[in-house]
Amino acid sequence: MTVDPAPAQALPRPYLVWLAGSTVGRLGDAVLGFALGWAAAGLGGTAAALVLTLGTLPRAALLVVGGAVADRVGARRLLLVGETALLVTTAVLGLALARFGAPPWLLLTGSLALGTATALCLPATGSMPRRLVDDDRLPRALALRQGVSQCVLMAAAPVGGVLVGATGLPAVAWGAAAALGVSVGALVAIRGTPGVGARSAPGARHDVLGGFRVVAGDPVLRAALLLTGAGAALLLPVPSLLVPLLGRAAGWGPGASGAVAGAVGVGVVGAALVAARRRSGLASAATGLTVSTAGALALAAAPALGGTGSGGAVVAVGGGLVLGVGNGVLVTRLAPVVLGSAPRTHLARVQAVVGLAQVLPVLVTTVALGALAERTSPDWALATTAAGLAVCAAWARSRVPARA
Repeated sequence: MTVDPAPAQALPRPYLVWLAGSTVGRLGDAVLGFALGWAAAGLGGTAAALVLTLGTLPRAALLVVGGAVADRVGARRLLLVGETALLVTTAVLGLALARFGAPPWLLLTGSLALGTATALCLPATGSMPRRLVDDDRLPRALALRQGVSQCVLMAAAPVGGVLVGATGLPAVAWGAAAALGVSVGALVAIRGTPGVGARSAPGARHDVLGGFRVVAGDPVLRAALLLTGAGAALLLPVPSLLVPLLGRAAGWGPGASGAVAGAVGVGVVGAALVAARRRSGLASAATGLTVSTAGALALAAAPALGGTGSGGAVVAVGGGLVLGVGNGVLVTRLAPVVLGSAPRTHLARVQAVVGLAQVLPVLVTTVALGALAERTSPDWALATTAAGLAVCAAWARSRVPARA
């Protein structure tokens, strides 16, 4: 499937209203997540790991359920209920933090509750662009969403750090609840927009495995899902795991290592904002994988090319920027293919399968790449990542279905 965007045509106002509200809500979520992780880190590494894990595990268990419910009752209706529940949960968590402080049991319970509500909403959220934007403008809409989402991820840690120190954990929770109120308000504002409340046709199957059957029966979706999972598995551990390990091994320090990870995010944002003017498709996604390969190789070679001082860090910043550009190109090429190829009766369920394809492989590769870096070096782990990306790029160019 190839989509030609229409750059001169503005995106629909309901989509921009929803995206603005959703972005504010996601920023509140991300800031609160950082704050909870920071509080848990003060209790030891095990507590911090458990808090993060309990926030992530519900995604693997509940994504397909959330997708089936969204297709049955309508994505907007599910989001109104789910985000309102998330708002109430967040406000109650703030009250509990003010009353009891931040004991381990409260941090663990809060992380699990927030992760559960978020997991049920994710497939519906992922399907909203297709419900609010026509197919011609879908690549632009998804590129804009990817750009602002990456900005949220980059801003969450510094904003969360400032707020925790200045206001305390309970106030951060209440601020996140207020941000979710903006998201709920945006959902109310787009009421009556054609397509936003669409549900599956009467008599359609609403089982949780419907998304898997759709993907299995469509060669384009199968190929896009494989590339999505492989890209996530190889790219996501780089800034979060391999860059810090590389920085420690090279003696760059936390500031320089953070700059390298930040360069990855800058590259993603830049590519997402530019990619809307290009064609979308699986073959063009190979370009993103190729660029990412070059970035991973530059990161792996940074200590050798620039030394263990600031020179190596500068080379690594350049490599991180290139890696981020490739990642952004990949995402903005694949997202319109996946969402545009899914039947409208299965939008949320297909998005649930996409979510699983991203979450599960990353859990495996993070452990594997960490073990490889420990047994050999971070350089070798990054070189292995680059080799895997190159294989994916070659497969995308030679084996994707013709109609992609």
